[in-house]
Amino acid sequence: MGAAPIYHICGREEWAAAQAAGRYSGSSQDAADGFIHFSTAAQIEASAARHRRGQSGLVLLAVDPETLGAALKWEPSRRGEPFPHLYGELPLAALRGVWELPLGSDSRHRFPAAVLEAAVLEAAVLEAGVLEAGVPE
Repeated sequence: MGAAPIYHICGREEWAAAQAAGRYSGSSQDAADGFIHFSTAAQIEASAARHRRGQSGLVLLAVDPETLGAALKWEPSRRGEPFPHLYGELPLAALRGVWELPLGSDSRHRFPAAVLEAAVLEAAVLEAGVLEAGVPE
């Protein structure tokens, strides 16, 4: 089955440019930070609410972390929780899925059911103490 996907949110236009170029280098915020920001399924809704609330025209990328090699680092972020950061370009071959990320009337994004289900499963696994938060074994 492989590792659980990690997720990245970007603008629809950024994604279209990446598809045309055959590679994705991240957003302007990613460039400023020196890495592409990702989240796990359990983290993505809170990340969107914190950093992208009210923004329209976004897409959600699901990425296979096993294809990213040593360029993917799990580093502590808010509250010491590890988040995946990619130091380099995202190869388009690493994609598992791309979804539009519509806004609801409350200015929060509406995530695909598959991502929400994965978040519930991931949270249950973490609660059971099977894995450390976000970090693959």
